[in-house]
Amino acid sequence: MNESDTVVIVTDVLQEVFGYDKYSEITSEHAIRSTFCDLAVKIDGSLAFLVEVKAVGLELRDQFVKQAVDYAANQGVEWVVLTNGATWRVYKVSFAKPIEHEVVVDLDLTAMTHRSTADVELLGLLAKEGWQKAQLGDYLAQKQALSRFTLGAVLLSDSVLAVVRRELKRLSPDVRVDVEDVRAAIRDAVLKREVIEGEKADTARKQLQKAANRAAKAAAGKQGTTSADVVAVEEEASAEGSSTESDG
Repeated sequence: MNESDTVVIVTDVLQEVFGYDKYSEITSEHAIRSTFCDLAVKIDGSLAFLVEVKAVGLELRDQFVKQAVDYAANQGVEWVVLTNGATWRVYKVSFAKPIEHEVVVDLDLTAMTHRSTADVELLGLLAKEGWQKAQLGDYLAQKQALSRFTLGAVLLSDSVLAVVRRELKRLSPDVRVDVEDVRAAIRDAVLKREVIEGEKADTARKQLQKAANRAAKAAAGKQGTTSADVVAVEEEASAEGSSTESDG
């Protein structure tokens, strides 16, 4: 079965399984600059995502991923699907420099069953109803929150390190342990290097810092103080804790 035949099958799947109207919401040979993407799905007249189709049985190799991501980048759309009719991979494209992408959902329709709640929920992410409720974006947010990079950043954050230090002191009262000792031990002996180094790790740390700043501002607003006051109090408390430890 060639690619053109597969496009027909994929169009039918988009309608029969995912709920899109193939006459009003699915466009074939969507023009992008000087080339064409196989399918484009629109909801209420707005482009939702692109679909790049390969022939049934053809492996979805890296070169095809690059092709699909390039289509999305040139079109300025965040979501693109790469499929051979059986495997469906949904990519989120981030318009950074350079362009980045990640697999959000990887479906094998031949292995899925309507009896599985997990399978039905995954299918629902790409379905029209799920798309209108932004479920795919919510799923990505949860996936990123529980990623190894985010967890690594959280484990190395000052607030978590302070808790770990406190518990270690409780376990071994006579042993001197400071936050930097704990940080070094977790970084060098517990976490894998790939979790704490690289662009994704840097992004996770930045997101964590932004969240901490928002929390500090919110707390300051409730107490009638500034975020700088909150930081000063935290630093003073930290200094007092270190002093107490030294005295002990």
